[in-house]
Amino acid sequence: MIFLENVSLSIPIFTNETRQFKKILVNSVTGGLLQRESAEITRINALNSVNCKIERGERVALIGHNGSGKTSFLKVISGIYFATSGILKKDMQVFPMINKSFLTSNELSGVVAAKAHYLMVKGSKKGFEEYLEEIKEFSGIGDFVYLPIKTYSQGMEARLLFTILTSFKHECLALDEGFGTGDNDFYEKAEIKMNSFLDEAGTLIFASHSEELLKRFCSRGLVFERGTIVFDGLLDDALNYYHEK
Repeated sequence: MIFLENVSLSIPIFTNETRQFKKILVNSVTGGLLQRESAEITRINALNSVNCKIERGERVALIGHNGSGKTSFLKVISGIYFATSGILKKDMQVFPMINKSFLTSNELSGVVAAKAHYLMVKGSKKGFEEYLEEIKEFSGIGDFVYLPIKTYSQGMEARLLFTILTSFKHECLALDEGFGTGDNDFYEKAEIKMNSFLDEAGTLIFASHSEELLKRFCSRGLVFERGTIVFDGLLDDALNYYHEK
C-alpha cells in the first residue's frame, strides 16, 4: 500500500535573475504555482495537500495537463523527492521509470551504467555477466557497451537505457510515458518488451496523455490540477471529468 496524507512538495529556486525570468521558468514546468519567499528565492509549489491511498496490485492512471503535478507525484512516491510536509507511508518499493538518463555519467561505459542499475536492484554483482550478455543482445549495441556512453548515437543510448530499465520485474512501477525507445528498427520489439514489462508489474502508477495506453493498463484514474488531486475514481469517470473541465 502507498498512503499519502496532506502531502505537499515545495521546490526552491535560487536565482538573482528578475521576477519575470522566474515566472517564465516556472510557468514552463508547473503551470505557475509560485510562492515568492524573498528577492532571491521563489518556490515552486509542485504538490499541494495531496491525499491518496493506492492498494497493492492496483493499476492507477495519472491524468492532467503538463505541470499539473503528475511527475512530481511519481517522484515523491518513488523517493526521488522528499515531501515538504504531510505523511507518506508505503510497504513496497516503488521503482521509478521517469528520467531519461543513466545512473552514471556519460563519460563512463555502458557496462558501468548496466552494473549500477544491477547493483541497485540486486544488491550484489552475482549473475551480472549473464545479465550483461542479455543487455547487449536485446539492445543491439554489442561491444559498444564497453565504450563511453558519450560516444553512442542518440538511438544507441536510448536503446541501452530502455533495455536496462525494463530488465527486471518490479512490485511497483512509477512510469512516465515520456521516454524514448530509440530508432524505428528497435521499436517493434521494444513495444513487445514494454507490454510484457507492464503486465508483470505488481502495482502500476502511470502518467500519460495517451488514453489508449491508460485504458490498456489502468482501471483507476487520478486527475491532477495545480498540484492536487481533484478527482479519484474509475478510469472512464476520471477521463470524463478531465474532458469536461
